Amino acid sequence: MIQVPAAMPTRLEDGFERIRRELRLPDGFPQPVLDEAAWVAQVPRLAGEDMTDVPFVTIDPPGSMDLDQAVHLERLRGGYRVWYAIADVGAFVRPGGVIDAEARTRGETVYFPAGKVPLHPKVLSESAASLLPGAERPAAVWRIDLDADGRTVGADVQRALVRSRERLDYAYVQAAVDTGTADGTLGLLAEIGRLRLELERERGGVTLPTPEQEVVTDDGGYRLEFRLPLPAEAWNAQISLLTGMAAASMMLDAEIGVLRVLPEPRQEDLAKVRRVARALDVPWPDGVAYGEVVHGLDPENPRQAAFLHESKVLLRGAGYVAFNGAPPKLAEHAAVAAPYTHVTAPLRRLVDRYATEVCLAVAAGEPVPSDVGAALEALPEIMAGTGRRASAVDRASVDLVEAFLLRDKVGQAFDAVVIDVDGQRGGGQVQLVDPAVIARCDGDLPLGEQVTVRLTRADPATREVRFTLA
Repeated sequence: MIQVPAAMPTRLEDGFERIRRELRLPDGFPQPVLDEAAWVAQVPRLAGEDMTDVPFVTIDPPGSMDLDQAVHLERLRGGYRVWYAIADVGAFVRPGGVIDAEARTRGETVYFPAGKVPLHPKVLSESAASLLPGAERPAAVWRIDLDADGRTVGADVQRALVRSRERLDYAYVQAAVDTGTADGTLGLLAEIGRLRLELERERGGVTLPTPEQEVVTDDGGYRLEFRLPLPAEAWNAQISLLTGMAAASMMLDAEIGVLRVLPEPRQEDLAKVRRVARALDVPWPDGVAYGEVVHGLDPENPRQAAFLHESKVLLRGAGYVAFNGAPPKLAEHAAVAAPYTHVTAPLRRLVDRYATEVCLAVAAGEPVPSDVGAALEALPEIMAGTGRRASAVDRASVDLVEAFLLRDKVGQAFDAVVIDVDGQRGGGQVQLVDPAVIARCDGDLPLGEQVTVRLTRADPATREVRFTLA
């Protein structure tokens, strides 16, 4: 493993600051926003039932302070009940206020390797509105009943006061399940999560089993690694997906809301990915959906990893659509294989707060507040622009660290796997075995094969890394 020395973070921090300036990310909050946040943190709008007796727990990455979700699971006769408490940001932030106006310029929390640009001031996102253990907090609490197969049979949401009992992380949950010590909510999380994953397969949904490229701080330096999500992360994600599907159904029935949508893949893209599957000996029988094909593929198998990378083209083009009246023509998310919306991360994503307010009104049989309804139309454009910026920050940060990792290695050879071939320009992309780098490579590349490549460029100033086939 190659690691940036401890003496380098100051220069890397300079590089991160340059990315911040290039992409015009805000540096801190205006004083009026901080003042309003400090005030509303002391006087949230409290309403609804006292549910502090429900033993909710949160499950997040270690060290997280902006805790959006807390879960409690129960076994019923012939099924299950999911209690899902979502931070009630609307209890603090009103449409039209200065916090809301600032959040509309940010759209979502943007993460750097050494920090983040939050959507809301920390007095809210990491304190007063966060579902921290032992603290009473306002929440939007979803109750979703499932049958014995994990299918939804009923859903409701209401405002309530909750108190999380514990802050858990994925490794802890996974270890408890693996060692047979998980009980209560943790045991049921694995049980329900597996049922929901099987239902996802049945309806044609897609969860790509691909490793995530991450920049990790380590002993005063930085390193890159490919990390496969734990099964516990997939189970937890299924609870979030379940809630988003219930919220979308509620909105469609009420004919008002904002959906997360993804069109079906274009036929030409499907044809291309099928050709890649044949070239890489990845089985894709006629009549079998793409989601069924990728289920169970091994990302550590070079040819299957290359197929997974190439097939991501089928999942591009997600966006939001708002409606007030007849439902939109495109109302489904192709990867979810169902209507879906975002409601489970309001501390970190603007649209979730507005979507939650819609659902709370619909569930209560009340009109959607006029200020919420008036804001819906602008949300898709806001989220599209800020989402592109967040993705650009992530890619630029990884590129910068890659260049620093390799800056003194020009001319050296590395083992790699070819994960993409550019049929028009030649060359393609390779994924190094160590360090965890994905970069452009010149040469006549054999897709899905293991090769030796030589580093020809690693420039932190331009954030460019380039190889050639050795």
